[in-house]
Amino acid sequence: MIFVPRDPAFEQRTRESFLSQGFMHTLGAEMSQLAPGHCELKVGFTDALSQQHGFFHGGVIASLADVSGGYAAFSLLPADRTNVTVEFKLNLLSPGRGVHLIASATVLKCGRTLTVCRSDVFAVSKDGSQTLCATALATYMAVDLRYQASEIK
Repeated sequence: MIFVPRDPAFEQRTRESFLSQGFMHTLGAEMSQLAPGHCELKVGFTDALSQQHGFFHGGVIASLADVSGGYAAFSLLPADRTNVTVEFKLNLLSPGRGVHLIASATVLKCGRTLTVCRSDVFAVSKDGSQTLCATALATYMAVDLRYQASEIK
């Protein structure tokens, strides 16, 4: 699908929002691709992101799937809106075994209030081969920017 962003400055706004996420910074994630309705995130393997068998922890995989979908949806919002996850379904398909993960998300349906995205997470080996390790389907709700957590506290 071809999407037209409602904010002409969507790329700068989306990247700035991503950079403000402390959790993504903690994971060492970077936004490697961004287009209207599409987002790709990448994170390198570290022991801190592993589980007891030496693979990427499922929580890291789930977080990348969620956040990549969230920013694919965010890229289509008008400048006065942000979004939050309201539903998330994840299928873990194989171990996250590799030197890094790539989460690639695409908007399937963009509405005024709800947007549905699919995110695929790939484990990338040293030779560059990719293994699909998870797929997610998530719904994001657009909310007014006035409702920020800092104002709720």
